[in-house]
Amino acid sequence: MPHLTAHIPEDRLAGNEAGLIAALTEAIVGVYGEWARDLVGVRLAGVPAGRFAQGGKAVDTGASLALGVRAAAFDRPDAAEITARLGAALTDAVTGVLGEEFRAGTMVELVASPQERTFVGGAPAA
Repeated sequence: MPHLTAHIPEDRLAGNEAGLIAALTEAIVGVYGEWARDLVGVRLAGVPAGRFAQGGKAVDTGASLALGVRAAAFDRPDAAEITARLGAALTDAVTGVLGEEFRAGTMVELVASPQERTFVGGAPAA
């Protein structure tokens, strides 16, 4: 169950929520396949002005994305290709909605979760 949390400067996020949710979902589905669509969870968190920084300075063109994926994804023979595609696709999704000026300040982190540590609705995820 891929779940994504994106931290975006609030003033840049406002009014772009639906577009970002759609673009980020499509980015993940584009890598995993259509089967993943209903499993993709996206959470957008707006960061107040002055609280998003890069290089020690406040910026309004940064994005921090954390995508939780099953740990087994990193054991696949094609893991390097899949992770590179996810990083590029998610960055492209952000820049496609918020503008190319976001590219350099977008960080994507893939976070591995062992199956036995992932729960949905209080029960182990299938």
